[in-house]
Amino acid sequence: MAAPSLPSPVNVLVVKLGALGDFVQALGPMQAIRAHHRDVRVDLLTTPPFEQLARASGLFDRVIAAPRMKWHQLGAILALRRDLIAGGYGRVYDLQTSDRSSSYFRLFPAGQRPEWSGIARGCSHPHANPNRDRMHTIERQAEQLAVAGIPDVPPPDLSFAETDLARFDLPDPFALIVPGGAPHRPAKRWPAARFAALANHLAGRGLTPMLIGGPDELALHADILAAAPRARSLAGATSLLDLAALARRAALAVGNDTGPMHVAAIAGAPTVVLYSNDSDPALCAQRGPQVTILREADLADLTPEDALRVLPPLPAAAP
Repeated sequence: MAAPSLPSPVNVLVVKLGALGDFVQALGPMQAIRAHHRDVRVDLLTTPPFEQLARASGLFDRVIAAPRMKWHQLGAILALRRDLIAGGYGRVYDLQTSDRSSSYFRLFPAGQRPEWSGIARGCSHPHANPNRDRMHTIERQAEQLAVAGIPDVPPPDLSFAETDLARFDLPDPFALIVPGGAPHRPAKRWPAARFAALANHLAGRGLTPMLIGGPDELALHADILAAAPRARSLAGATSLLDLAALARRAALAVGNDTGPMHVAAIAGAPTVVLYSNDSDPALCAQRGPQVTILREADLADLTPEDALRVLPPLPAAAP
């Protein structure tokens, strides 16, 4: 049974540190918190990669972008503690619900701890569902907020994310291709040769494949471009706002289970996401207006033809 909604506090803090997919899927809960506490100050504690996106959302009065700290960095931890205490927070919504974010509960003096929605031991509004770790992120956070007295949570929204794309001299139409992912999880990556084959097919159908990724994926993009010369790489050139704006204009987006594909899905691109058994779409699948999940135990066994069969309708090839 949901805990009663307590009187509105003076100030509210939302904690959401990352990663990218988790952050953008939390935009719905963030919007719900802002609407519920429309007459008080709502701040966000996050990490530097998400500061620009958080500010652009217009949901927060202040964005605290604190780098990830090691526990031996006592000076930085004490500075954060002073900042949190000075914030005058009456309620905290911990949307990260990790050991790290729960430890922030203990940074507040015992007699001054705010109401806390999360999983920190002793918090006022615990999300105590024993099955919470087997729930999709979006349903889990919606249930967490319901326990704290916020029953209505909209889907995540990136319509605010707009930017000037003129510098990219975009072709029309184009497709976003996201061939990278976390380097420590190679099993989540479709082979570069398969992406190249897909890019060549799309180019033959009149779409320019635009490769998206970080600067550390330049070599991966180069391998694909060598086999698919009509593709273009934007490795390291796009902000998160750029990525959302690109996805809004893209004919489609295809890629591995990685953060940018969450952005593409939420922004509204027809999206095809490739999953291996290394991640579970029941827990973390991309959500958006038009999302297709394509799963194979080993992504090396997934063929370009498999991907082509689930793509949305493509423009006819130019004569």
